[in-house]
This record gives sequence, C-alpha cells and structure tokens, in this order.
Amino acid sequence: MTEAQFNQLVDDLMFSIEESIDDSGADLDYENTAGMLTITCEANGSQIILSRQPALGEIWLAARSGGFHFKLDDTTWKNTVSGEPLINMLSNACLEQSGELVNFDF
Repeated sequence: MTEAQFNQLVDDLMFSIEESIDDSGADLDYENTAGMLTITCEANGSQIILSRQPALGEIWLAARSGGFHFKLDDTTWKNTVSGEPLINMLSNACLEQSGELVNFDF
C-alpha cells in the first residue's frame, strides 16, 4: 500500500469515527488536525488520541488504559499485540473514560 492509499484509508476511518460520535449524542468533542484525532470527554476533560503513523502503516491509540498500535488486516484495523479490533478498543476507551457508549461503524 502506498502512503497516499494509507492516508486515504485513515482519513475515511477518522471521518467515520467523527460521524459515529455525532450520531451517538454522547458528550464527546473531537478535533482532527495534522493527522491526529483528539476526542475529549466533556465530563472530565480526559482525552483519547488517534494518530496515523504512515511510515509504519499503523494507527496509534492513546487512552487512559494505555497506548496501542493497529495495523490493517484485510479490512479490519487490529491491535498488533492482542489482535483485538480497533473498533472494540475505541468503544471501550470511550465508555471507560466518559461513561458514554459509542457504537462505531467502520
């Protein structure tokens, strides 16, 4: 995969995450700048950060529960250590940090 293809996939993913947050009605805010999506939990100010790492072909997730790396496996972004899908880990991070359930659709 070229860097341009990787960036397009990640752009699409981040847009989908933003739409899921908007549709959920959860008290979460987000900002997407310079390839990094920062989700802020309004209740306590904690943040969840997704950043792209094009040189590695990875997405990194930083949350209270730790830092995690994800690679695309066919059509699913999976944790490079546990194999758990990003969609599950991001949903759990939002629930743990904000108490709000967001059902992501990517």
